[in-house]
Amino acid sequence: MSVPKYRKVAAAALVAGLGLSLTACSTKSDDDGQEAGGKVTITVDCQPVGAQKELLANWNADVAAFQNENPDITIKSVSVGEQCNNPPDFTARLAGGTMTDVFYGYMTDLQQVLDSGQALDITQYATAQNIPTWDSVDPALKEVFTDGGKLYAVPVKNYSMGLVYNKALFAKAGLDAANPPKTWPEVREAAKKISALGDGIAGYSEYSAGNTGGWHFTSLIYSQGGTVLSEDGKAAAFNSPEGKQVLQNLKDMRYGDNSMGSRQLLQWGDLLTNAGAGKVGMFIGAPDTTQAIVSQFQGKYEDWAMAPLPGQAGKALGTLGGGEGYFFKKDLSPEQVEAGLKWIAYQKLTPGKGQLDYARAKPQNYPVGLPQPLLFANGTEAQKQELDLRKANANVDTANFALFEATPVPIKGEPKNAQAIYAVLDSAMSGVLTDPDANIDNLLKTAEEKVNQLLAAGS
Repeated sequence: MSVPKYRKVAAAALVAGLGLSLTACSTKSDDDGQEAGGKVTITVDCQPVGAQKELLANWNADVAAFQNENPDITIKSVSVGEQCNNPPDFTARLAGGTMTDVFYGYMTDLQQVLDSGQALDITQYATAQNIPTWDSVDPALKEVFTDGGKLYAVPVKNYSMGLVYNKALFAKAGLDAANPPKTWPEVREAAKKISALGDGIAGYSEYSAGNTGGWHFTSLIYSQGGTVLSEDGKAAAFNSPEGKQVLQNLKDMRYGDNSMGSRQLLQWGDLLTNAGAGKVGMFIGAPDTTQAIVSQFQGKYEDWAMAPLPGQAGKALGTLGGGEGYFFKKDLSPEQVEAGLKWIAYQKLTPGKGQLDYARAKPQNYPVGLPQPLLFANGTEAQKQELDLRKANANVDTANFALFEATPVPIKGEPKNAQAIYAVLDSAMSGVLTDPDANIDNLLKTAEEKVNQLLAAGS
């Protein structure tokens, strides 16, 4: 899950600037997407919402340019608003059969998409002919969307988590922004100093709703050296000393120090809205979180920096990595699949175009120079091109991400059935953040029982 991120809005804009409602979105057009003269139409979701004017303008320009290069392909985009950042809404659309022809999903969504029976095997179509940079895409990212040797989605984003912090608030609180916290006890001390500034500022902020709480719990337990599931994936493993430490840290900051603010049950947009308003000192996230703060929540990217995820008594023992991609709905024609792949290639996987058009993004006050998305394998031609373009057009101080890049933490992937597990773990996170008398042992035991039931039902 990204900015998730945390889901970054990712899709095409409708030709002529028109939008389709969610209810208007169907699997295919009435003629199965095929038109006279070999023309093809596909629908794609997660069109930028109207408030994201520059992003929407960019999508419109990309659609026009793509269709000019490919006159036989028509891209129709559907905006589902914040539903592209909200896993429960994704699940609801999946269950309701209202997905577009080419639909966005997290890496953690593969299992539920497969279970829904709505995913198309695109293995035979994912080639350099349809995606010119395909051979440069990191094989590990392809593997995430592969099941039984079959590929079901094209990766378009990759991330890992670290500590995101507000340099301006650090300075006001007398903290050294060049030496951010390296351990969770240090995070706690810094959070107390930042929250002491008053004016509704939270020293540290955290998610606890909409599956985002469980998502962050996973990264936090990885930092402690723990894990969410047993090695064979058949049992919950978070009811452990490491899991208890995660919740104890949060409870201590929330109620022992009152350094996390009074408003809780935050989801993705809630926390980033507060961050954009300068009301959050620290939180965990991926590099492109700062992009969202600037482009969607009116923040200033010069205020933000990143460090590695803290550990309990030293360097973190792990951090969460993940990302997102585009699936293809079952029963699409070969021509529609190829059209969708060509669009994704243009908009997501071509240095200098779409999301990698850094020359366009630079004057738009959209951060360029962040160590993300890391889509191409090291040493490949596409990776070199993307890196050169990123450096040439950087408009952020790359020193703000130097600690994060120079001190990498081992990355662990998301657990099997991640979104369902995250929904359960939301309750544990919300429990310690909304109830001063919450019993951590009971919260974890209850969550453990529910996850084990979930795993047993799916076995």
